[in-house]
Amino acid sequence: MKKFARKRLFTTLDWYIIRKFLGTYFFSIALIIVIAVVFDFNEHIDKLQAAPVKRVIFDYYMNFIPYFANLFSPLFVFIAVIFFTSKLAENSEIIAMFSTGMSFKRMMLPYLASATFIALLTLFLGSEVIPHGNVTRVDFESEFKIHSNRKKEIDKFNVQLMVEDGMIAYIERYDDINKIGYRFTLDKFDDKQLLSHMTARTIQYDTICEEPYHWIVKDFMIRDLSSTTESIATGREMDTVICFQPQDFLIEGGQEETMSSGELRQYIARQKTRGIGNIQGFEIEYHKRYAMSFASFIMTIIGASLSSRKRKGGMGLHLGIGLGLSFGYILFQTVSSMFAVAGTMSAFWAEWLPNVVFIVIAIFLYIKAPK
Repeated sequence: MKKFARKRLFTTLDWYIIRKFLGTYFFSIALIIVIAVVFDFNEHIDKLQAAPVKRVIFDYYMNFIPYFANLFSPLFVFIAVIFFTSKLAENSEIIAMFSTGMSFKRMMLPYLASATFIALLTLFLGSEVIPHGNVTRVDFESEFKIHSNRKKEIDKFNVQLMVEDGMIAYIERYDDINKIGYRFTLDKFDDKQLLSHMTARTIQYDTICEEPYHWIVKDFMIRDLSSTTESIATGREMDTVICFQPQDFLIEGGQEETMSSGELRQYIARQKTRGIGNIQGFEIEYHKRYAMSFASFIMTIIGASLSSRKRKGGMGLHLGIGLGLSFGYILFQTVSSMFAVAGTMSAFWAEWLPNVVFIVIAIFLYIKAPK
């Protein structure tokens, strides 16, 4: 009987390219992170000296490093691909691959496999791991005032939101320091018909009670309009459960970075249902995580297509073009995000438009690449 050899998906050459790709990627990340940590420490040395060394290391830098690395992952992918592919081209290793009958399309298989691993890794870290670490990092920065631009609203005026289906709450002014809202009203409707109207001089969020949505209303009056005759009830103080919390309308700078993708999705849907605006930052962060992960494929194709051909300018020319394109991508994404914040563009298109444009560039370079 004839024995048929099992065809492997990845050859020894493929694993060689994958090791080169991932090794260069992680080495470039480590190199840039060391530089970033040194600059950050020098910039905030006076404030970091006031914190215990253990907290500086584990609460701040152990959470700062993955956040920074994930933020610029597409740039590191680009640099890694161009750096090691240019070396392959300079050493005529790519020419040797093509001489065996390998096509450029087949050569891209280990590149795309590596990009898939990086994309899934960055998506997992950015969606699940880093947001939980950011909670500790943000608390540390707030405690030691490392970033003074990270501010939380302590007063909110004219708060109006739908707490339940057909139930609208209104607070004229909310003081977050004392957790007290002034001139509170709560209206309940059934098919545009007012069933009850509640007013209170103050409403205070109960931070002692372990159960959420627990409020204390003072000097209240409730008008019941559900029957043919109107009834009125008044009182000095009453404990009640109303389905909203202060964080539903008080937005802290960088709050979206501390939520996982699932929490962001639920938060955005809940805020839209309640009619609360000013959630563009949360929508941008949600779509940015997926768009940045997908960018690994685009940067890989562009980098490989640019640097696979041997040129007179050598690696320096490839790196120059690659850095120009990668910084152009980051600038494009920053500008489009500003349009989303201004409300002139949806958050989805603000984050995915750079990918759409650079996909066209990637396809063009791929077609022009050596076959």
